[in-house]
Formats: sequence, C-alpha cells, structure tokens
Amino acid sequence: MPVKADQPQAHTATPVDLGAIFVSLELSKSTWLVTALSPGSEKMSRHAVTGGDIAGLFSCFATLRQKAQRRVDKLYPLVVIQEAGLDGFWLGRVLSKETWIESHIVEAASIAMPRRHRRAKTDRIDGETLIRAVMAWKRGEPRACSMVKLRTPEEEDNRRLGRERKTLIAERVFHVNRIKGLLFSQGIRDYEPLRRDRRQRLEELRTGDGRIVSKHLRAEICRELDRLELLLTQIKAVEAERDALMSRESTSAPARAATLLRIKGIGPEFATILYSEGLFRHFDNRRQVAAYAGLAPSPWQSGNVNREQGVSKAGNPRLRATMVELAWLWLRHQPNSALTFWFKERIARNSGRLKRPMIVALARKLLAALWKYVSSGVVIEGAVMKTA
Repeated sequence: MPVKADQPQAHTATPVDLGAIFVSLELSKSTWLVTALSPGSEKMSRHAVTGGDIAGLFSCFATLRQKAQRRVDKLYPLVVIQEAGLDGFWLGRVLSKETWIESHIVEAASIAMPRRHRRAKTDRIDGETLIRAVMAWKRGEPRACSMVKLRTPEEEDNRRLGRERKTLIAERVFHVNRIKGLLFSQGIRDYEPLRRDRRQRLEELRTGDGRIVSKHLRAEICRELDRLELLLTQIKAVEAERDALMSRESTSAPARAATLLRIKGIGPEFATILYSEGLFRHFDNRRQVAAYAGLAPSPWQSGNVNREQGVSKAGNPRLRATMVELAWLWLRHQPNSALTFWFKERIARNSGRLKRPMIVALARKLLAALWKYVSSGVVIEGAVMKTA
C-alpha cells in the first residue's frame, strides 16, 4: 500500500543486537564522554567520567552491563572504540586485559564525514559517529573505518630513539642558524658553530667594520653555544643507544633491522627508522606496505575523467619522508641496481623531466623491495651489499 505525501512514515528500527554493547570513548584532559548502545534499546546513552579515572570507567561499564542484563536477561560483552590521539595506546592496553572487553582504536581520518561547508561537531556527535562506524565494521564492512594495530610497549619504545634524534637535530639547526644570523648582522660570514674550535674562533672574530664582537653579543652567542654543546652531547648519547640496539646478536627485532645495514647506502639512522616506523609490522602484500607509508596512488575517476592525484599521504609521514630521501641516495650508491635502471629509463622516456614524481614512484618500489628483503630475505636485484 503506497504512503501518501501527508502521511507520516514509520521509522525503521535499526538492528542493534549484534551480541554486544557498543561503547565509544571521547577522551579529553578533564572529562571522558562514554556513549553506549545496548541490545534491546534504540537510543544511545551518555555518561561522563573524570579524565584518567580508570575505576570510574569500569564502574560505568559494569552499570551498562547490569542494565542490559535486566532488559534482555543476558550478560553482554563490550565492544569499545576510541580514536587514536594524544592518549596513545595505554588505555587500549588496559581495556584489552579484560576478557569481556573487545577494544579497538580507530584512525579518525578513515571515518566518512558529511562534506558540508559548515558541519556541526561536538563530542556527542563524534561519539555517535564512532558507534555507527564500529557497528558497520563488526557487520563485515571493512571500508567503514580503519582500525589501528595495537603496538607492544617494546615496539613503541624502539621508535623513541629515531624520533628523539630528529627532534634534537631540528633544535641543533635552530641554534646554528641563530648564531650565524647574529654574526651575519655584524658582517661576519665565515663562522661555523659546529667546529671544535668554535669558542676560540669567536674571540678572534672581527666585524665588517673592523671591531671586535661587542660584549653583550658575545655573551649571547656563548649562551647559544652552551645550548648547542648540550644538544651535541645528547645527540651522541642517542646515537650510541641506537647503535647498541642495532648491534644485538639475537633473533629479536633489532637483529632483523640490522640486516638493512648490509645494503650499501643504508646507515644506522635509516635502518632504525625504516624498521621501527614500518617494517616491523606484518603486511600481506606490497600494496599494504605502500599504503601504510602513504605512497599509494590516489586515482580520480568519474565518467570520462580519469587522472592521477599523486600519492595519498595518508600513512606514516616519517616513513614516507625517509623513503623519499633514501630514493635519492639509492641512485647514487646503487647505480647498477634494477630499480636505478628502471628510474633512468622512465626519466629518459620523458626527456629528463618528471624527476620528482618518479622519485616518489622509486621510493614506493624501493620500500616494497626492502620489505621483501627484511621479511623473506629476498635480495634486491642488482643491489651491492657491504663487505663484512
């Protein structure tokens, strides 16, 4: 029987009984918003928990289970979802210890959102969106969202060395440029703060008009040198820890990462970043490897329009930047490898143009080849290995 235009349509009930209570967590420093959808109910309930209060959170979970049990006469497990953010993975580990909790951490950018110019965004709306996403994912829709793999504390800790060194290097560049800028304003162009005789040369400097460096300016530069020397000491300490980690003789992850050092052109820093940021994970194929690094292509196809937008950049930015840098070095240190020949042939086909897009393509191919080498021992064709 057709429905008339002026007749109100009955709302179709959404099937929510998937054998669990679905819970989303919106985490902030002061408050955790718990949004729940229980079997036998079509409305989502919301509860506020003090930020960081694990006991209060589990008490809220117990209350949800008791209410669902009184309604359906069955004790349901919980499926909990939260966004990957500043809280890291510690809460996911706490929840995963309980057998009645299935904990998931979702990549926020993978959830489909309205494309309106001005869309409403609140913790309440985000909590409901997470509930719908995890329910679709549990129903077997893999593209509803992308779940983040929960790393072990050891895997997270091994990444700290490479990331800390990158931060220290950036601070070193800042102080070096600061010192050079101060001296350049006085007409001094040839001072190198990273030389060992930096303090002795500072006393010998003369400005562009023949004066010695003024007292307060020299004092400011000396304080900059103090901070620079502290950074240099810390960088050496981090590099020593990194080298000790890579030189362990065992079947653990550091030993597998050390296999990258056998390839000419890959040093300790590259080997550490490549393994700790990506190659320690399990991948089923090379497409997954490229997608994790954000080096997968992004086609745009609609009707007769078919063009390429470049790489997605939706992966690990540190791994992607390292691979692009390594691709340039690969051409220099591995001139007779099959990948280098492939790159040069493509460049010659385009009359020497499109080097930058093609270096990204080389980085994608090189990452897949390194993954095969680390995981299966397949040596890259034509690659030169270091002598013992």
